[in-house]
Amino acid sequence: MRFLVVGAGATGGYFGGRLLEAGRDVTFLVRPARAARLAATGLSITSPAGNVHLPSPPTVLEADLRDPFDVVILSCKAYDLDGAMESIAPAVGPGTAIIPLLNGMRHLDTLDDRFGPERVLGGSCFISVKLDDAGRIAHLTDVHRLVFGERRGGGSSRVDAIAGAMAGVRFELSASGNMTQELWEKWVFLAALAGMTCLTRSAVGDIVSAGGADLMLALLEECRAVATAAGHPPRPEPWEAAVRRLTHPRSEVTASMLGDLESGGRTEVDHILGDLLRRRGGAAEGDRSLLRIAYTAIKAAEARAARGMAGKDT
Repeated sequence: MRFLVVGAGATGGYFGGRLLEAGRDVTFLVRPARAARLAATGLSITSPAGNVHLPSPPTVLEADLRDPFDVVILSCKAYDLDGAMESIAPAVGPGTAIIPLLNGMRHLDTLDDRFGPERVLGGSCFISVKLDDAGRIAHLTDVHRLVFGERRGGGSSRVDAIAGAMAGVRFELSASGNMTQELWEKWVFLAALAGMTCLTRSAVGDIVSAGGADLMLALLEECRAVATAAGHPPRPEPWEAAVRRLTHPRSEVTASMLGDLESGGRTEVDHILGDLLRRRGGAAEGDRSLLRIAYTAIKAAEARAARGMAGKDT
């Protein structure tokens, strides 16, 4: 089974690297600068699950992509999705399965419109990972889980085949028969994490130490209410896990969105918080919900950063 991993950054590089480590047929779709670095230095992962160095991992540039792959693992940011779809188009054939690892739900409609819903599985990953200045991948915790499955629910022969091809790889794999529910549960957790860590510019433990656990839980509850109205209330175990993770007094966890915000880059705020607001029915006059406040704060910071960058260009 041939895997195309879109990008060799933190997330794609980790899961694609683990597949390659296990001898699977993996090619990374990368930009020229990343291809040159990987050719020169290889792909390096440091991890509590074991370090690995992969010399000269197989790469392909967009201009050289010709033939369909069996599986495309898509781990780009939501704001890069349009470009990523154009890049992978030559790799998507009649039998190709796309596993998007983006957060939220809106990207699924976009992928369905471009490639057809029959090619788009549900996918999600749970990992804390970053790319350092030298291009090495640092996995920071013992969590490295990839979940995928048919969005309509149940199993399928293609899910079984992909799961079989990934068996024995050094990350936790789950082929879910309730994938849409899984996506909603992660969305609820991530929206609360991103909203509050970006609003306060702090890690979870700092927020809790400052007496803000109740605010974190209030935002989490708002997100749960949206999921419940959509017919996907979080199940007890994922809900309790989210509460524990978001109220741990020593947690150093932040959302990756905070890093994007602090660097003055684009964020996925519209995809993660904005889409929840839209599905809630928008913001009524006088609405002072934490979800709306966090969304507004992040959008304002984005606008300020964009204005600053525009000023530097003139």
